[in-house]
Amino acid sequence: MNDTELFRRASFAPRIKDCPFKAAPRIAFMFLTRGPLPLAPLWERFFDGHSGLYSIYIHSLPGYQPDFLPSSVFYQRQIPSQVAEWGMMSVCDAERRLLANALLDISNERFVLLSEACIPLYNFSTVYHYISGSRYSFISSFDDPGPAGRGRYNGNMAPEVNLTQWRKSSQWFEISRKLAIDIVEDKLFYPKFEKFCRPGCYVDEHYFPTMLTIQSPHLLANRSLTWVDWSRGGAHPATFGKPDITEQFFDRFFQGQRCIYNNQSSSVCFLFARKFAPNALEPLLEVSPKVLGFREKNINIPGSGVKGSRFWL
Repeated sequence: MNDTELFRRASFAPRIKDCPFKAAPRIAFMFLTRGPLPLAPLWERFFDGHSGLYSIYIHSLPGYQPDFLPSSVFYQRQIPSQVAEWGMMSVCDAERRLLANALLDISNERFVLLSEACIPLYNFSTVYHYISGSRYSFISSFDDPGPAGRGRYNGNMAPEVNLTQWRKSSQWFEISRKLAIDIVEDKLFYPKFEKFCRPGCYVDEHYFPTMLTIQSPHLLANRSLTWVDWSRGGAHPATFGKPDITEQFFDRFFQGQRCIYNNQSSSVCFLFARKFAPNALEPLLEVSPKVLGFREKNINIPGSGVKGSRFWL
């Protein structure tokens, strides 16, 4: 099936909020990778015991053959892929391909985009309830007046996109089924971004946030669930390796955070983080029982409708 047929089929996927059959809504975890998933063992622990509440989709370089065992949650979860080049429209095409494949499963109601360098910051139960209980989709969208924001705008994009509507965002998002369908079926904005957001524009930072802000601003939480460290400057965020991983390292995610969740203040702001190098796996597995998943505690997430539930911190 080519992209045109895939997107057409996904666009006709059911839009109803509730499945017509008795089934728990699923979250689609979509991994956009170049090849291997070096942190897969950590994710295996994350997903363990929660079959039926999630789906997994992997878009890697074409021709890459993974070696996951049949017992792995990642076994045979690759989708037909094409080359995705950083900063090019082919990256957005890959993300739309992931969304379209996930939309074909009616039980998928929320969609999370991740990379091979991402890790979960909480156990599956916390992540599941936080995402499924949200009234909004998580995609940061802001107006950057500088050269890396409005400076990338091309006037030829009007009237579909005016300068005042131009937005910038992190690539990593979590969206609802409605917005996923809107992205997959889009034929209004895609041609403009494909033609006029060329190298130097970094289309993956602008296409989705601009389109969704124009079409559905009331459905956006206007923030990302994925923590990234840009403090070191440069074109790419900081990468953390084996020497960085300690229990204290995770204080930056769990302490001093405040954000808005379902119109209420919350201290739980990020559910995922990146970038982590392959050599970070061993220490991550060592600290994960205490820091990421096996220390049980009752917490409330204001506005989620879930109170006093057992989550894992």
